[in-house]
Amino acid sequence: MAEEVLLLSSPSESCTSLLSEISNASTRAFVLAFTVGSCGAFAFGCIIGYSAPTQSSIMKDLNLSIADYSLFGSILTVGLILGALICGKLTDLVGRVYTIWITNILFVIGWFAIAFAKAVWLLDLGRLLQGISIGISAYLGPVYITEIAPRKLRGAACSMSQLFTGVGISVVYALGTVVAWRNLAILGSIPSLMILPLLFFIPESPRWLAKVGREKEVEEILSRLRGENSDVSDEAGEILAYTEHVKQQGDDRGFLKLFQRKYAFSLTIGVVLIALPQLGGLSGYSFYTESIFISTGVSSDVGFISTSIVQMLAGVLGTVLVDVSGRRSLLLVSQAGMFLGCLATAISFFLKENHCWETGTPILGNRKQEHHDFEVLLYFGSYGLGMGSIPSIIASEIYPVDVKGAAGTMCGLASSISSWLVAYSFSFLFQWSTTGTFLMFTTVTGIGFVFIAKLVPETRGKSLEEIQSLSVFSDSPREGSTISTNISAQNRKLWV
Repeated sequence: MAEEVLLLSSPSESCTSLLSEISNASTRAFVLAFTVGSCGAFAFGCIIGYSAPTQSSIMKDLNLSIADYSLFGSILTVGLILGALICGKLTDLVGRVYTIWITNILFVIGWFAIAFAKAVWLLDLGRLLQGISIGISAYLGPVYITEIAPRKLRGAACSMSQLFTGVGISVVYALGTVVAWRNLAILGSIPSLMILPLLFFIPESPRWLAKVGREKEVEEILSRLRGENSDVSDEAGEILAYTEHVKQQGDDRGFLKLFQRKYAFSLTIGVVLIALPQLGGLSGYSFYTESIFISTGVSSDVGFISTSIVQMLAGVLGTVLVDVSGRRSLLLVSQAGMFLGCLATAISFFLKENHCWETGTPILGNRKQEHHDFEVLLYFGSYGLGMGSIPSIIASEIYPVDVKGAAGTMCGLASSISSWLVAYSFSFLFQWSTTGTFLMFTTVTGIGFVFIAKLVPETRGKSLEEIQSLSVFSDSPREGSTISTNISAQNRKLWV
């Protein structure tokens, strides 16, 4: 009945409930854990944004060739793939908090290797270590936040945390125009250095504790997260009951367990959602943004700042709405906006190639500069609204604890490989046909919209155990278990 009330409540009632939930969740343990997640996302953004404003100064100071610097930039992707390969096993083996320790130590080592590099090999080593850390933390961050957050605040907390990635990119890009590259690397290490002392005080995930047999600590950790006066017995019981159900299945096939038929749907949802933004042109737009703004007479710095502001404002709006309107509706709006942005870009390049700008059209004619700017802002704004954070949220929600590590590896690989494919092939595709390139991205985003509309369920307002035990994501729980209550009713509401 509680779920029905949540699903039928008005947006204003949901907003009031969300504010109340934020107040209730503001315990020291949860605030510290959220701070760690946000600082980790900020550090992630700093690393991504570092190479753009520092290229000329690094090449001049270390006497690097274009090939040398290209290796420095691209080796980050190699690290991403390596990190994705080990993230699942590592987080399952040592836990969420110890893995955060490892990633932030690698972040710091990587930054200092770059800051004090006298030779290109140390520069590349630092970037490789940072890539490995990003490959691990890209999935770990959302998983940790979703596993400790209250169900009504889970989406907003995870989305807000991931929003700091864009903030990190913008801050480093702005600082890079006034700060020397070695000093910028030292400044980039500050978020990770700030995280390290906080790690002594943040709680381990109660779901990981239940998975490794530390049942007695589950209720204690939940009490710290929810407040000493909160009754966490039902939540603890639900976690333990579902974990016990998973253990009794007795399947020890490790990584291969993920490829059982019962996980086919959840694996498809996670991998496709994670890969969609990359295959839909994100890397291509990021690569070409500077050229687009320069071609329209706008400073590349102004262009980057404007797209960053639009993306972050959309991200803030998405954070407010994700636990009010739901994941699925925001994904649909976001994907539709990216589709329109790609389509408008393809049309504008077609008109330009066929010299239609001179004659003009009723809508686009004689507005070349404004139209190009609008396309980019529409695309990045739509991406920030939903597709920037929600795929990671859903991927961290839908997998049972016994396959979450393996699923993290698959999702990380899907993101890294799809990003590399688009970034590597974009220049070749662009030489082949600018219109054709963006029509390909339009097609992918259009298919993505249909995929979300037809297959992606709504997960707002449900506990992780309720989501993971639904029959569309895995086999149904045993009859009589606490998790099996109201499963059929929940299945009917999945696409509400």
